[in-house]
Formats: sequence, C-alpha cells, structure tokens
Amino acid sequence: MRRYTSLLLVAFMLVLLIATISDNLAGHADRTRRERPQQSVTVYTTLPPEHAGILAEGYEKAKRVQVNFVPVSSAEVLQKLHQDAAIGKDGADLVLADRATLEKAAADGALQPYVSESTDSVSASFKDASAAWTGIWYDPVVFCANRDYVRTVPRVPNTWTELATMQGMRVGITDFFAADASANLFFSMMSQFGDAATYDILRGIQPKVVQYSKYLSTPVRMAGMGEVDISVAVQSEVMRYIHQGYPLQIIYPEDGTAYTLTGVGLVEGAKNEEQAEAFAEWLLSDEAQLTLQSREFFFVPLNPVTIAYKSFPGKDVVLFSRSQDFSPSQRHDLLDRWVKEVRLQ
Repeated sequence: MRRYTSLLLVAFMLVLLIATISDNLAGHADRTRRERPQQSVTVYTTLPPEHAGILAEGYEKAKRVQVNFVPVSSAEVLQKLHQDAAIGKDGADLVLADRATLEKAAADGALQPYVSESTDSVSASFKDASAAWTGIWYDPVVFCANRDYVRTVPRVPNTWTELATMQGMRVGITDFFAADASANLFFSMMSQFGDAATYDILRGIQPKVVQYSKYLSTPVRMAGMGEVDISVAVQSEVMRYIHQGYPLQIIYPEDGTAYTLTGVGLVEGAKNEEQAEAFAEWLLSDEAQLTLQSREFFFVPLNPVTIAYKSFPGKDVVLFSRSQDFSPSQRHDLLDRWVKEVRLQ
C-alpha cells in the first residue's frame, strides 16, 4: 500500500511540476507577446546601416513599434516604389533619404503630403513646398583645425579662397571619388562658385594636400593627431572626435559651405500610415537626436522647437544657396577635368 501511495505521490508531484512549467511557459509567452512590438513600419533608406540600426533600436525601445529599415541606393528608391505600386505589394511606408532622392520621389508622385506642428516648424528651405517631405537634420562641411596649429599662427583661413591662397599649412581632405559627402562638396562648389572659380580654389589647395583620404573620418583623425594642420571634413565626424578628446577646432567657411540634408517622406498609399506618421514625428524630436548622440553621431537638427536644435553649435552656418542637378555625364566630365588639371599636376 505504501508503495502505491509513493507512486501516487510521485505522479501527483509530476503533474504539479508539469502544470507549473506549463503555467510559467504560458506566462513567459504572454509577457513576450506584450514586450514584443505589436506594430511595425517599413522604411526605405539611404542612411548608413549603423545610423538606421541605432534609430530602429531607439524607437522600438521607446514605443514598442518595430522599424523595418530596407537599405537602398538613391537610384533604387524610385525603382522599388514603382515595383511595389505595380504589383500591389505592401512596401515602404516612409522614405528616409538625402534631399536629392526625396525631391525625385516627390516629383514622381511617390510621396503624399504630410503636415504637423513639427513639420510646420522646419524652415521652408529645408522641406518640400507641397509638404511631400521634410528635412530632419543636416551635416555641413567645415574646416577642422588642430588647436596647436591655431595657437602658432596669427590667422587661420575662414573662407574657401583663404584656404586656397594662404601658405604654410598642411591640408587633409577626402577624395571626391571616395564618399558621397565629398562628391557633394565638389558639385556644390561648382553650383555655387562656377567651374572656373572652383577649379582655381582646388588648384590653390592641391599643393598643400597631404593625403586624399578614402574615408570621411581620416582627415579629422589626421588633424587631431597633428599630421595635418587643417582638414576639410563633415561636421559630424569632427564632433565625434572632439567628443573623444581630440584637440580640434571647427571653423565655418564665411563664404558658405556644402551640406548633406536628410529628410523623411510619407509614401503614397502607405499601409501603415498612422505608424509612419508617428515615426516621422519621433525623428523630428529631441529623443531621436539624443539616441544618435548617445552613440556619438552628431547632426544639426532642423526642428527649432527642440532643445537639441537650440543647444547645437553651428546651426547658423552659412550654407550654399545655389543647387544644380548635374547629369551623370556632366559629373563624369567635371571630375575627370579635376583629376587631369588639378590632382595630377
């Protein structure tokens, strides 16, 4: 009898254990369902994967909404939007990209107007006149000087002409073929100053160039290490190195400078329109900027209502006002002339 009692007790304990495990598993599954994002938004983007990943992680953590970033080139954005529309596919809800890409998408009718208090606050020069897209941040090209060099000279250049004409300095710059931001500087100078003046400036800079770098960060590091005196660089990279303790000083060209603008547009017929609008609003908020800055990515925000905008240095930088859409063949010819008449001389 005692043997059967023991068996019954063991059986009872097994049933109790199984019930407990099942309950725990059910509870865990329920918690997982609650913690896992229940909604999502899909975004076609030309951003570097690292930037997109940081934003997706920050938004999911804050709002419990999954952001599915689909990395695409500028040339692929319209192609993918057309394909989605043609086959009735639930494609992207938003496009997060550079200005030129957004302008082409808007002109093609692929974006629908979106207006809010946040988008309305952004300056008209940084958004579409028909509200098809809105700028979120921009990254200007600046002069980045080593502080030891600054202390040893009576004057540092603060215009492109001075950078070309002043002697006795070593210059770092990224190759115009190596990065989109560097190519953008070249073509922006062409638009602003004209080809003759631009080539004259680049001819003046050429003998001082220590290295045409392959990465945007290299000229900044070289200036920070004292390997060059002044570098031409994007501000976000300079801010990152300053944040890491490098002895650098930012100089904003008084005759204007190029910049890369990043903006967002709502796709026509977006399936998750409500979530897309919510994510666009978040991108224009302090929270998005703080998310990027916590990982040492510093851009100039464009929503003047935010604390990030009010506290960010350099937001009054003079930006180039002229823009020209060069064709691929024109771009090739202009760069080819630079190589032959400037770099190889």
